[in-house]
Amino acid sequence: MALMEVRQKAKERLRDICRVCRICDGVACAGWVPGIGGVGTGASFQNNVQALARHRLNLRVIHQVEKPQMGLSLFGHQFTLPVLGAAVAGAKLNFRGLVTEEELSQALLLGAKAAGTAGMTGDGPDPALFETGLAAVRAADGIGIPIIKPLEQARIKERIRLAEQSGAMAVGIDIDAAGLINMTRAGKKVGPKTGKEIAEIVASTSLPVIIKGIMTPEDALAVAEAGATALVVSNHGGRALDHTPGTAEVLPRIADAVGERITVLLDGGIRSGSDVLKALALGARAVLVGRPLAIAAFGGGAEGVRLELERLRGELEAALILTGTTSVSQVSREILYRESPVF
Repeated sequence: MALMEVRQKAKERLRDICRVCRICDGVACAGWVPGIGGVGTGASFQNNVQALARHRLNLRVIHQVEKPQMGLSLFGHQFTLPVLGAAVAGAKLNFRGLVTEEELSQALLLGAKAAGTAGMTGDGPDPALFETGLAAVRAADGIGIPIIKPLEQARIKERIRLAEQSGAMAVGIDIDAAGLINMTRAGKKVGPKTGKEIAEIVASTSLPVIIKGIMTPEDALAVAEAGATALVVSNHGGRALDHTPGTAEVLPRIADAVGERITVLLDGGIRSGSDVLKALALGARAVLVGRPLAIAAFGGGAEGVRLELERLRGELEAALILTGTTSVSQVSREILYRESPVF
């Protein structure tokens, strides 16, 4: 199976749910929520892609870097590339039931595992959605990270217990889902969290805790002080609040603010290996990829997901060589082009 075939099959299956554009930039699907687009005008989704596109890389070929180190350690596990699968769920709501929740989550996690990395699973109004994700984690021998909606504290802790029983390697809370209407309409109260509440969640489990949905240095510092293992710079893929900046715009200030106190991940707009490298240069330890892997899952199941991740791996390795970068763990901001000031 070739990646081109995977994309063509996905395009045929998804039809008007997702146009499988050559460049997935959120323009054609603006406002397609439910669906795979960005909320409202689609600006937040589009800003994610544009923020990365504005950065350019310095091409350097006078050096000795021929085999850059691609692997890294996260959450006590060794991965072969700094790319994780983001949580993509709601097969019935967002993808009109073209696949079951089980088929989607297992394709994403098993494909990620086959590529030498891990995927995340989702949560939603129906508790069965979270449970299906846990089944996928078990199928992947624990190489998966359940993501929980910002529910009331007791409900979050209940889900964490289930995540622990599944053998999950870590657990996350996507605080950027604090205002999702579909949760409220289903009678599931979601909302923001205080630093004290995050600390309580962290203290309730031995699993690494990831807080997703951080867009300011202030929130990043609060999460670090609460003892979380990692944070994800994310605007929920542009599906929560219209007109937010792109995640790559805010990443450098967040990374500078927290330093080495907490692992920083980036979610939003990653479409190529060069995008991955830009994110690492801006301060991320690794990135999350959502829509491209979902498209690959619809076009080729777990094998399609693996192929998409292998594409990113190949592009990233080439970008490392062509910028003279020895390792994904040692990426300098100096590889980003900056125009000389004009006097």
